[in-house]
Amino acid sequence: MTGAAKRVGRGIALRLHREGFQVAIHYGGSESDAREVSELCGGAPIFRANLESVAEIEALFAKVKAECGRLDGLVNNAARFTRFDPLDVTEQDWDFIHSVNLRAVFFCCQQGAKRMLETPDVEGRIVNISSLGGIRPWADHAHYCASKAGVIHMTKALAKAFAPRITVNSVAPGVIPFGEEDTPEVQRWIENTPAKRVGTADDIADGVLYFLRASSYVTGQILAVDGGLSQT
Repeated sequence: MTGAAKRVGRGIALRLHREGFQVAIHYGGSESDAREVSELCGGAPIFRANLESVAEIEALFAKVKAECGRLDGLVNNAARFTRFDPLDVTEQDWDFIHSVNLRAVFFCCQQGAKRMLETPDVEGRIVNISSLGGIRPWADHAHYCASKAGVIHMTKALAKAFAPRITVNSVAPGVIPFGEEDTPEVQRWIENTPAKRVGTADDIADGVLYFLRASSYVTGQILAVDGGLSQT
């Protein structure tokens, strides 16, 4: 699982461990957080890689195979988030987001699928974490929205490409604040959300678990876990 050291990724990793999954934890720069998650997941192996580098992604999956053996599932959670007026977005701003949010997700899917297909009896499961921002446009996050909309459409394309051995689905979280629940902006989101609350990492983990356990007949699907906000 990529980006498993903090925030939503941490919550998903812990939930998967509680549900009996053997978790391999990827992190970028948060080694101490990753080690803590590892301990809470019964000593799960941790792997560092800079997902901006395709070479490091390839090395990451080679290490996972060497240390863990067969790969049955992949959760692509690692992502970046910034806020800019579109008129102020620079090439560096764009690449900072897309190098991890979209390009890395593709190459992680590619490398994960190759490892899954190497084992004849594996029916692989890939779950990409997208975003409500990939479904609904946000004026100050156009570059981010583009990356997450790309993840959603790429998920559907890869579901066709990797069928029938591997399913590819996406969970699109809504508002999941960490320590920001009392800000006016978050309160406005809550007011507009039919569920009248923010989401939690465990809410997102519910969606991930569904896709990891679902029939191979469920593929190419996008599950918005957003309290109904995408429908307003």
